[in-house]
Amino acid sequence: MEIIVFKTNIRRKKQVELLNQYMQNISGIVQWNVDLWDKDKILRVVSNSASPRSVEQHLRRAGYYCEELRD
Repeated sequence: MEIIVFKTNIRRKKQVELLNQYMQNISGIVQWNVDLWDKDKILRVVSNSASPRSVEQHLRRAGYYCEELRD
């Protein structure tokens, strides 16, 4: 398993709840969460096979900015 970290523009708890339907459509995601207290509104994804590009594409389709943060 790997943890993929993204910078997003998700600002509210309601947005996180609505995002759930998009995250369920991404194959390979085991768990995810959004840190609304972080200035970059960090999305952390635990995955066994999901690609960062797939996550970015799904979030953009949902209307959110999403950019992978690399080490």
